[in-house]
Amino acid sequence: MKSERNMMKSNVFSCGSHRISIGAHTYVMGILNVTPDSFSDGGHFEGEDAAKAHAERMCLEGASIIDVGGESTRPGFSIVDEDTEISRVVPVIASLNSTLRVPISIDTYKGKVAEAALAAGASIINDVTGLHHDVAVARVAAMHNAGLVLMFNAREERQPVGDGDIVERARVYLSDSIEWALNAGVHDQQILLDPGIGFGVSTNQSLALIRGISELKKLGYPILVGPSRKRFIGDILGLPVDKRDIGTLASCAVASMNGADFVRVHSVGQTVEALAVVDAIMRQERE
Repeated sequence: MKSERNMMKSNVFSCGSHRISIGAHTYVMGILNVTPDSFSDGGHFEGEDAAKAHAERMCLEGASIIDVGGESTRPGFSIVDEDTEISRVVPVIASLNSTLRVPISIDTYKGKVAEAALAAGASIINDVTGLHHDVAVARVAAMHNAGLVLMFNAREERQPVGDGDIVERARVYLSDSIEWALNAGVHDQQILLDPGIGFGVSTNQSLALIRGISELKKLGYPILVGPSRKRFIGDILGLPVDKRDIGTLASCAVASMNGADFVRVHSVGQTVEALAVVDAIMRQERE
């Protein structure tokens, strides 16, 4: 993996005052949805106290980042207006910022929401459209020196591309995202890329994106993968959402082995344990 590491633009992910070294570990981002309708845990952590308790529990289990979301992005989701989204996430982020030592991420694709979340204490913007919805998100990230996750989202592709190579489609899409981010003043060390598992893609395409992580990593940035409890796991195993954690662990292990540096999951403790074994097997070779 030495040649892969040499292609990286930076060996550090920088997000506000936090610096995360890339290469030594596979990091776990814990999901905290403060929504009534998320596909897996909608309504479970809407209250500020419940959200804070769950975030603290994920940190104790080993989460390196907490990702707060105020709008579901599941298939068929209903768009939430900016003020409603802000009212959901800002009190939670402000409360977490007073106690957590790990970076807090805001899962949004709207510049106004991102600005409010960063002002409340978040230090990463997780944009599931990769700036294809609102390029102002990049300007907000640059202004606050925040980390920026740029995700490939097949729902947002601007031109029909048929059933072409999904990894190549992701590469082209993310190349545009990177260019817009850099032009807005975001630095290389602030950027993570996400292949967009499950966002407007089929089960076979989701699997191809996991296989293709090493190709996407040639763009020069760390990779974050979010397979947690998604439909492709249900399609393979024939299981409902609440029975997909073992499939998620397998997906995270393979993603890490293919070069992912971060995984985004609901079940943090199990994932941290599984990736500790993967890292023990694989990371010496990467070093």
